[in-house]
Amino acid sequence: MSSRVQTRAPSPLQLPDGRPAADAWTLAPEIKHLNHGSFGAVPRVVQEQQNALRAEMDSAPVVWFPALPHRLADARPAIADFLGAETSDLAWVPNASAGASVVYNSLTLAPGSDIVVTDHGYGAVTMGAERLARRIRGSVRTAEVPLFAGPERSLQAIVDAITENTELIVLDQITSATARFMPVREVSRIARERGIPLLVDAAHVPGLVADPLDGLDCDFWVGNLHKFACAPRGAAVLVARGRHQQELYPVIDSWGAPESYPARFDHQGTLDQTSYLSAHASLDLVERYWGWGAARTYMSDLADYAENIIVEAMNEVTGVESRVDVGMPVNALRIVRLPDGLANSVATANSLRDRVTTELGVEGGFTSFGGAGYFRLSTHVYNTASDYEYFAERCVPELYRWSRQ
Repeated sequence: MSSRVQTRAPSPLQLPDGRPAADAWTLAPEIKHLNHGSFGAVPRVVQEQQNALRAEMDSAPVVWFPALPHRLADARPAIADFLGAETSDLAWVPNASAGASVVYNSLTLAPGSDIVVTDHGYGAVTMGAERLARRIRGSVRTAEVPLFAGPERSLQAIVDAITENTELIVLDQITSATARFMPVREVSRIARERGIPLLVDAAHVPGLVADPLDGLDCDFWVGNLHKFACAPRGAAVLVARGRHQQELYPVIDSWGAPESYPARFDHQGTLDQTSYLSAHASLDLVERYWGWGAARTYMSDLADYAENIIVEAMNEVTGVESRVDVGMPVNALRIVRLPDGLANSVATANSLRDRVTTELGVEGGFTSFGGAGYFRLSTHVYNTASDYEYFAERCVPELYRWSRQ
């Protein structure tokens, strides 16, 4: 059984009129939505605002598209203010991986140089680093950071992977598979001292972390607005600072190429970019209804409770400790060790996710790291304790049964 004192379930959040917070979303009530961290969820009023913008676009496209770059520029300040960034440093990108691709495609690295990543890196972003290394006939050096490592040991593992040949470091602010922080601020100081560009993958960070750029002296930072900030999908930002900023170009070449960063990113042809124009509405909704500080506190308290009851349920059926010692834990993302034989690879984790959705009616997150499988729970304001109680009572025994088949 768990050695940690079980927390009390936090009271569910409500809308100003007393309805459950979930009523602000359009999520199917017959499904338990326990995986906000993967694809997010867009509030109803934000969907309506985006649909209104799409109707405007389709009613007069020759009016819409020439004016779009100006509207995108006007939408930047609200997002920059929310993140604590300078408006002139922030460009629109469709997702964090696209922002990383911009960096990989734009930087000129010396032939034969090193790129440092960690073994916790998001697969698509690490693959991009590997592709860049092949182009320059260089190599990717992987820092192995123990899951239980705290800030000092994590930092040392990353620093040990840096060589005189390193010309780029790629580091998650919050890891996807292992739900932990990395010491990005400390690494940024060392990278700056050594003159090495640092790309921070902050896909999960906007909305989940207050002032995420405070004290972070990185060259490039990419974050999704569609996850914890609840913006429409296809809304993310690239924050670029320093000597490499004006080297960056969007993945799609366009008529905006002669303009400076970030304006050149506002010219992307006939793409539907209403997600960017609607992003601030989600930020405003959470702030207006609960306040972002209170929302983060609720998500963290709920994650504490959810982790404890799921760990206790898992321990009871397996007889093995399933609580994971995560060295730098995240407020609203947690992982619980699955029974042996489940989700021991990315492919089997994805298959398990699909099976749990189909057979148990739960949208859950399942990840793999180091050959072990994990249930990754993520909380948001629309979740309640009963969501995770259902998982502990109904899903945990089934997962154990599946592992024995």
